[in-house]
Amino acid sequence: MISLLVVAGPTASGKTALALDLARRLGGEIVSADSQQLYRGLEIGTAKPTPDERAQAPHHLLELADPGEGMDAARWSRLADAAIADIAGRGGLPLVVGGTGLYVRALLHGVVDAPGRDPVLRARLEAEAEREGRPALHRRLALVDPEAAARIGPNDLVRIVRALEIAQSGTTQSALFAAHRFAAQRYQATLWALDPPRDALHRRIDARVKAMFDGGLLEEARRLVDRFGDALPEKLPIGYAEAIASLRGTLPVEAAIAQVQAATRRYARRQVIWLRREPGVEWLRPPVQVEDLARRFQAG
Repeated sequence: MISLLVVAGPTASGKTALALDLARRLGGEIVSADSQQLYRGLEIGTAKPTPDERAQAPHHLLELADPGEGMDAARWSRLADAAIADIAGRGGLPLVVGGTGLYVRALLHGVVDAPGRDPVLRARLEAEAEREGRPALHRRLALVDPEAAARIGPNDLVRIVRALEIAQSGTTQSALFAAHRFAAQRYQATLWALDPPRDALHRRIDARVKAMFDGGLLEEARRLVDRFGDALPEKLPIGYAEAIASLRGTLPVEAAIAQVQAATRRYARRQVIWLRREPGVEWLRPPVQVEDLARRFQAG
């Protein structure tokens, strides 16, 4: 069984810096487990590793898809399996890095065996969201599967509809995930998750979002508008809709920054909730002693 190291945690917790340091010490190559950083052309708003950071260690599973192109956990897991096998086959350490808990779980335990899709029900739910608003559909989800509602944002129509679709089948998404996380592991994995104090994490998030707007997020948003016009992808990473609204003059930049900061803090909370349910996770409170971590991993 292939051995690998997973570095997880909420956004802005310091995963990239820790992973690069570990990669240098352990001969690792980084496999991104971030559902936002896999999109081409979305660099700043997804906090994608910079060219300098990518030069410090080989990176895999970035630039996989265009904005708006579908990517689910099953497809990502297949691509990750291939990258991990390649790295291990060359004698390197696969170092899986990211905050998308669903991707990590799919990689370690396989894809959850969920009920199939129901096109008729989906169309009805999507029409209802159009009439009454996505938060109304989210409130319905909270009645039947409160744990799923806590994980899913009130405007994330794709995931809300999927969770309601599963609930309609007689089970819940949360029940499926709860059973699934105890499935046999597919890899010999060490799972570390960064756990900075909440106040410190919120300060880092707020500073990062401000730096994104100052450092080119509006220009990235402008390129999206130039490319897609009025047919923008429905689901974009946090920050792009607000940046586009600012470009169009419907949202002041300072208000956009505040909205993205709040949305990112909520997203970080959902990431932590997900990871706390993962068996075997060891939480690391920064500052971490990277040399000690590397020795521990080498010692097995």
